[in-house]
Amino acid sequence: MDFDGLSRVSFKHLTALHVMLDTNSVTKSAEILSVTPSSVSKTIAQLREILRDELFYRDGTQLTPTRYALKIAPLVHSMLASMNGLLNQTNFIPNRFEGRFSLSMRESTFELFAKPLAHLTNDCIPNGKLNILTKAKYGFDALMSGQVDFIILPHDVSQSPTNMKDLIWEPILEDEFVCLMSPTHPLANQELTIEAYLDSQHVGITDSELNRPYFEQTLRQTHRARDVKVMLPDFGSAAILCHQSDLLFTCSKKWADVAMQAKGLVAKPAPFDYGRLGYSLVWNKASINDHSIQWLCNYLRGLIDNNVGRS
Repeated sequence: MDFDGLSRVSFKHLTALHVMLDTNSVTKSAEILSVTPSSVSKTIAQLREILRDELFYRDGTQLTPTRYALKIAPLVHSMLASMNGLLNQTNFIPNRFEGRFSLSMRESTFELFAKPLAHLTNDCIPNGKLNILTKAKYGFDALMSGQVDFIILPHDVSQSPTNMKDLIWEPILEDEFVCLMSPTHPLANQELTIEAYLDSQHVGITDSELNRPYFEQTLRQTHRARDVKVMLPDFGSAAILCHQSDLLFTCSKKWADVAMQAKGLVAKPAPFDYGRLGYSLVWNKASINDHSIQWLCNYLRGLIDNNVGRS
């Protein structure tokens, strides 16, 4: 073990790097760390010399992490999370919490969980802050590097979502599929059979980080692949397109029951086997040493009890 090298790196260096990787800004990092921008710059400069890497380079007006900085980000996060757990071994007291939690999800997922998340900020952590980020930008890599604490997203619970072994997946809400269509769609007043479903054109949802959905694989193996005419990043935009076309949209029933974009659309049960569908809570197992993260994890596990999706 290189004790001489280790003695040159402090948690001050690692904390500054971790925050810089999150903000890509010296000024914003200084605000979070309650120090001056020059102090952050000096700390990062020291770490550059120790690690023999630039860590960040300027791209126009923005600082961009180097490949090496991105590579070590998950390790830095794991080290800081473990140390934070050692420093804060007392029970977490929510109403005294003055920090920030970060959650990542699709816009449509936020629509479903808005009520319990509002309760979280208004009543549970009145002095804390909640940062809601978009899943498209802050995905599994952001979870591994500590940029977000949790991701909430719908998926096929019956299959392995990704191959990233350091991520923990826990279903917190059961759901089912429905097929949405315009009230003027030719199938709106008919029973939706598998033949009619596959003869129609569809709108699909993109997520490059998830494996191919189980129901897509099952359809391809037992019948044939769907004719996906349009791919969109979120449920809301897909539902809006259904209002203006004869496309079918297969989505979460719980979301469709509460979403404004789905109002006025006809919903029919999916005419095929789709395994288990639900919303899962995803986190980096290294983060759970933090008592505040443990508390938030337990709160999010109880979302069903908090009447998610009910008015």
